Amino acid sequence: MKPPRAPLTYRDAGVDIDAGDDLVEAIKPIAASTNRPGVLAGIGGFGAMFQIPPGSYKEPVLVAGTDGVGTKLKLAIELNRHDTIGIDLVAMCANDVIVQGAEPLFFLDYFATGKLDNAVAARVIAGIGEGCRQAGAALIGGETAEMPGMYSAKDYDLAGFCVGVVERERIIDGSRVRPGDAVIGLAASGPHSNGYSLIRKVLSLSDHALDRSFAPQTAATLGEALLAPTRIYVKSLLALMRALPVKACAHITGGGIPGNLPRVLPHGVRAVIEERAWKRAPIFDWLQRAGGIESAEMYRTFNCGLGMLVVVSADEADRAAKLLEDAGETVARVGYIEAHSGEPEVVIL
Repeated sequence: MKPPRAPLTYRDAGVDIDAGDDLVEAIKPIAASTNRPGVLAGIGGFGAMFQIPPGSYKEPVLVAGTDGVGTKLKLAIELNRHDTIGIDLVAMCANDVIVQGAEPLFFLDYFATGKLDNAVAARVIAGIGEGCRQAGAALIGGETAEMPGMYSAKDYDLAGFCVGVVERERIIDGSRVRPGDAVIGLAASGPHSNGYSLIRKVLSLSDHALDRSFAPQTAATLGEALLAPTRIYVKSLLALMRALPVKACAHITGGGIPGNLPRVLPHGVRAVIEERAWKRAPIFDWLQRAGGIESAEMYRTFNCGLGMLVVVSADEADRAAKLLEDAGETVARVGYIEAHSGEPEVVIL
C-alpha cells in the first residue's frame, strides 16, 4: 500500500491565499490616497460603489474605457522596473475617456501572474495609484489572480477599467468639426504604450544596450526612454474644455495619427498634419534608424511624439495653446481641417 499522503492545499497547487490577503492590505492605503467625492465603498468588498454627485449633472452620461499596456510589460520585467507601468495602465484608459469630454471618476485594475510576488505587485499597484492621482480618478477596486501554469514565474499581465461622466450636451464627438479648424498637438513622453512588439523586434536586431544612452545630449538610457510612463492629459484637457469649445480630441495610440484622428472626424473632411510643425523625441529617430523602418510604418505604429490631438476653431487656437501650456503641456499647432469628398482621413505632409 502507498503511504498516506498529506492533505493537499491550494498552496501545493501554486496559489498562496495568505500572500493575496497581504497584498490586499498593502493596496488599501494606496487606494485611500486616491479617494474623491462619490466613493461609497472601495477595496475589500465584492463590488465597489460610487455615487455621481447629486445635483452636479442634469443628464449625466457615463463613459467607460478599458485597456492594457501590451508588451511594454516585457521590458519592465526584463529591467526589473515596475514602478511606472501602473501609470501607463491608468493613462491608456483615462486618456480614452477624456477625449469624449468625460471626467474620470473611478478606476479598477486586474493583475494576473503565475506566482504572486508581493514586492513586485505592490510596486505596480503603487504606480496605478499615482496614475489615478494624476487623472483625478479613485482607485476603488480590482482583482489579483495567481494562475500557475498560465504565466511563467516572473511574468504578469495588467488590464484596467475607467469610468467617467460628462453632461450629455457637452459630449465631444467630432460632429462640429469643420474645414478651417486648427489641429493642436500635445507632446508625448515617448512611445507611451504602443508599438512595443515592433520595439522589441528592433532591440533584438540591435546591439545597443538598454543601460546606455542612445542619442547625443540625451542623459536617459535607452531602457529609461522606452519605459517613460504614458503622459496623462486629463487635467489639462479638462481645464481647456471648461474654458472654450473643443470640437474633437484623439488619443494617439495603436494605429498612430492616421489610425486615430479619423475616428473623431465627420464625413466630408480630412486632417492635414504638417510634419515640420513639431519636434519628435530622439527615441523615435533611434527606433527608425535602428530598425530601418519606413516613415509610413512609423506613423501607423507609433505616436511619433504627439500623444493627443485637439481640434478647435482657428480663432481659438492661440488661446487653446496658451491654456494647455499653462497647464504644463508642450504644445504645437500641427495642422488643419479641410474639405474632402469621402471618408475622413489624415494626410501627413
